[in-house]
Amino acid sequence: MQTLEKISSVLEKVDNTNKNIIENDLVSIGSSVVPELVKELQVVRGIKRGVVAMTLIRLGDASVEYLKKAAAENKDFEWVAQYLIREIKGTVAA
Repeated sequence: MQTLEKISSVLEKVDNTNKNIIENDLVSIGSSVVPELVKELQVVRGIKRGVVAMTLIRLGDASVEYLKKAAAENKDFEWVAQYLIREIKGTVAA
């Protein structure tokens, strides 16, 4: 299993071919990566952002608390956090 630091460096150059492999590696680490992924999600863009977001969704309820906290601290991130929480909880947007 790769470390989060190593995976983050690989994410810098992620492409469509490797994104699923990297996402699976992140998920395999487990919920310990959630705080760092929530921080990353607030600054990354493109494919990297998609991989981070899908990883948080796949990690499920472990992500919700950190997403809520980030949304409260960063209003520009609030809609992203709310969207991911809805995806995790399986609810429809209002």
